[in-house]
Amino acid sequence: MQERAKKLKRARHRRKLSVRKKIYGTADRPRLSVYRSLNQIYTQLIDDDKQRTLTAVSSLSPEVRKSLKGKKSKVEIGKMVGLLLAKKAAEQGIKKVVFDRGPYLYHGRVKAVAQGVREGGLEF
Repeated sequence: MQERAKKLKRARHRRKLSVRKKIYGTADRPRLSVYRSLNQIYTQLIDDDKQRTLTAVSSLSPEVRKSLKGKKSKVEIGKMVGLLLAKKAAEQGIKKVVFDRGPYLYHGRVKAVAQGVREGGLEF
């Protein structure tokens, strides 16, 4: 069973590198990185030139938690995270981003984050 887990981890890493070699974030157009765990979702805007995180929002952020009245689905939470990230980016004067989905398919929570960011006013 351990060998299967190692094989899956290598495959995930290979997919991540395949996506990352095509994507590069700058100060004008930062990289929007998405990490998805079992229960949470994390997003960051990254300037790869300076190797700095410009802003970050996750489903654990107090702003997101405050707006969670009642039980929401993970997809709805992902969309809220995207909207909040777009709002924070607009405050910093960022209008365009490069979307880095990592090793994940553009589906479900990852897609919801992208839709939330677009609704918030950022362009891909």
